[in-house]
Amino acid sequence: MPVPPPPQQPTFYFVGVSTGQSSSRRVFPRWMAVLGRPEVVLQGVDFPLHDDPANYRAFVAFVRREPLALGGLVTTHKVDLLHAAADLFDELSPAAAALQEVSSIARRGDRLLGHATDPSAGGISLDAITGPGYFGATGAHVLCLGAGGAAAAIALHLLSKPDPADRPARFIVVNRSPGRLESLRAIVAPFGDASRFDYILNEDPRRNDELMAALPDHSIVINATGMGKDRPGSPVTDAGRFPHRGIAWELNYRGELDFLRQAQRQQAARQLVVEDGWLYFLHGWTQVISHVLDLPIDTATFERLAAEAASLR
Repeated sequence: MPVPPPPQQPTFYFVGVSTGQSSSRRVFPRWMAVLGRPEVVLQGVDFPLHDDPANYRAFVAFVRREPLALGGLVTTHKVDLLHAAADLFDELSPAAAALQEVSSIARRGDRLLGHATDPSAGGISLDAITGPGYFGATGAHVLCLGAGGAAAAIALHLLSKPDPADRPARFIVVNRSPGRLESLRAIVAPFGDASRFDYILNEDPRRNDELMAALPDHSIVINATGMGKDRPGSPVTDAGRFPHRGIAWELNYRGELDFLRQAQRQQAARQLVVEDGWLYFLHGWTQVISHVLDLPIDTATFERLAAEAASLR
């Protein structure tokens, strides 16, 4: 269903693969009540992974022409959608242009704006996990399994840190296809710290186990592949050993979450901090809602929205 029926009231669209399973479907009305916009409803739109570009274009054109289509949040298809429909946007934010993806589509009158919220949403979430000065204090590296938009956003966030102590000495990124690795390399290239990055083409989880085993203590391992949510499995095997006193960060919060379960089984023995994607989910959604509705969300309001979501988790 690339093009929904014409909306009959102000509608916020949620573009993904299995949007009906998201917690956002239940909490969205509560969020709108908190924000004083109870008339806004949520409509999910599911596309298969790497769908026909014509379907992405049809959806963006639909949002552009329908006055009651406010815009919405894009997951999974952020890169493919922009590649298919870039010419339909009147303006892209600097982050969207740099990452070549859109996670937020917003109307401003008859203009259509595209924004990438992941650098700020992912960055806020990562900073909450590590605290300030983590990399300088520990010598930790980052192993990011997956080179899509989330990986690029986290990389940009770390590269933008003014204090070198807030940047990892090594950022190792692994992906199963060369195109995403080259795209990430191009995004990182303008930064002076690009030499910190290693790009590894691999889809064998046993090789990922080896990379993980070579990490220094306190290092961060991120599952940014979508495995365990959009695709079955995990990018590492059950035999893989997480870094001692490290951080295992699963970017998803729903699904089978095999990677998260693997880390939890080692949590005590390896003294791991294990995090799922719940905080990332909250920051991602609230930042897109703020952009689409053109409505600032301060810390106190975010805490109210987070509490509403937690009550339904």
